Amino acid sequence: MKNTISHRVADFLKNFPPFTFLNQKDIEILSEQISIIYKEKDSVIFAENEETHSSFYVVHKGAVALRKNQKNDILDMCDEGDIFGLRPLIANENYKMEARAYEESILYAIPISIFRPYALENEAVGNFLIQSFASNTNNPYSKSHRGKLYGETLAGDSLETDSKLLDIHPVKYSKKIVTCSSITTAKAIAEIMTKKNVGAVLVVEDKLPIGIITDKDLRNKIVTGEYPITTSASLIMTSPVITYPKKLTTTQAQMAMMKSNISHICLTKDGTPNTKAVGILSKHDVMVSLGNNPAVLIKAVKRAKKYKEIKPIRASIMQLLQGYLDQNIPITLTSKIITELNDVCIQQVIDISLKKMSTPPPVKFAWLAMGSQGRSEQLLQTDQDNALVYEDVPEELKEKTKKYFLELATHVNKGLFEIGYDYCPAEMMASNPKWCLSLGEWKKLVHHWITNTGKDEVLLSFIFFDYSLSYGDSEVANNLSDYILEDIKANPVFYLHLVSGALQSPSPTGFFREFLLEQDGANKDSFDIKRRALMPLSDAARVLILSHAVKSISNTPERFEKLAELEPHNRELYLACSYSYRALLKFRTKQGLLHNDSGQYIALGDLTKLEKIKLKSTFKTIKEIQEIISIRFNPSNIL
Repeated sequence: MKNTISHRVADFLKNFPPFTFLNQKDIEILSEQISIIYKEKDSVIFAENEETHSSFYVVHKGAVALRKNQKNDILDMCDEGDIFGLRPLIANENYKMEARAYEESILYAIPISIFRPYALENEAVGNFLIQSFASNTNNPYSKSHRGKLYGETLAGDSLETDSKLLDIHPVKYSKKIVTCSSITTAKAIAEIMTKKNVGAVLVVEDKLPIGIITDKDLRNKIVTGEYPITTSASLIMTSPVITYPKKLTTTQAQMAMMKSNISHICLTKDGTPNTKAVGILSKHDVMVSLGNNPAVLIKAVKRAKKYKEIKPIRASIMQLLQGYLDQNIPITLTSKIITELNDVCIQQVIDISLKKMSTPPPVKFAWLAMGSQGRSEQLLQTDQDNALVYEDVPEELKEKTKKYFLELATHVNKGLFEIGYDYCPAEMMASNPKWCLSLGEWKKLVHHWITNTGKDEVLLSFIFFDYSLSYGDSEVANNLSDYILEDIKANPVFYLHLVSGALQSPSPTGFFREFLLEQDGANKDSFDIKRRALMPLSDAARVLILSHAVKSISNTPERFEKLAELEPHNRELYLACSYSYRALLKFRTKQGLLHNDSGQYIALGDLTKLEKIKLKSTFKTIKEIQEIISIRFNPSNIL
């Protein structure tokens, strides 16, 4: 006769991670050992510093609040399907926080001794538990919690996967080997190469490779007249031939060719000249194998002569991005590579646009990327945010100079649109006369924003202060950056307005840990990951980094890492913010690629329980970082 209670427990658990990673039989066996616990509202499950229990817990019904330092502030709220009390499984130490029933609750107690083997044998189970445990710390991706079960890093951001960037897959090579003997003449070899349409002929003796002749050898030794066309292969071949095994990787092939300054490699059965040749590998084969390799894409962009030639390369960049995400390449490295590729595309568009102008630029100028592109965080193709700043000129040349750069900016914005960047709906683009100004005009405008801090001025400051140089003269851009920092320093009240603006970002969750969704409009009932999660962190990073007068760092995670250096006492929180921001950016990027949009609005119904848990685990830092800037700058002074 079946134990109906244990089967009901199993039917419940199978819908929630980490039990989703177990097979049905294991869940049923485990459920027979589980205890069912009833807790009245406000009753304590375990207290802070209490010795750990022999079980961890799953919420079946109700909710459990986690608190620390005996404060009323709730650090986390566990509801249906959530697990808590993992410390005895992961770390041999007392509980670090209190767990109290927020409402009448029914819990499942999972015996540690029974569950531990599943965690050790099933990698997915172990990794989920590590992440769940770490999410109750300030840093949901804390290095101190890595390697507890498997030596794996969290959230798929393992640096061990960097090797996948090195193109370690076996290279494709030609198995149709064209050969000749050592006495074949140069004329005959040239005819063979022309007929077979190949760039190299392998010289063999007793079926073993003894040398190789390439089209380069024929040019350098025969066409130049150094040897007559009747010369035998033995005199003009490169020998001994460089051989490798057929399982050669793309990277190894690249390195071998660069090391020996050759364009072809002979592949043999055992990798030595003592066995039969099985294939020939050329530089062309390597380039084909590289496919969407960043270096190849950069070269392709720089060869483009028209805007439309860049658009398909942009599509390849998106394919590269998808590949990196599929391989769990760290988002830090992914962001840098994609940003570099995006910058190259912008630079080439500007180069093409300059050629459309009748004359060279009259003075030095700088093209500035703003918003997410300026922060090196624009992984997906969104709309344009850019500006142009040029050197000051005498009064009589102002109108002519302005006209020139507006015409150039119009070409550039049109080119960016053609390669896939939509026009900015708010017209925050360099082709707008308001965003194409001389250095002096920009300084006056920025000073106006800083000293007349209305709602619009603060918003414009948020967008503009994240710029980075995409093209042009760095001195012009640096001059403007220096002025901004000096003017802010001279007007400290500006910080209060920035803080006030930063604290206006809506919260990602309500009190009961529920996602706050859009209430109306086209995205009703969707979660806005940009406004509710990414913006509060990027706004806080901007305020704090400006307060330290640090320039030339616009990337949000890098700003937090710099802040961790400048303020060691807040190091843990700043690093937590950096980790959380990267995780959120990765999540948004994945959603955007999945739905072919910006990834800003997420339908929670499409997410699994595990994805929701991962997303929520990044929210913990938002409240704390906003408290830091609120206390430090006290924005109530301006209310």
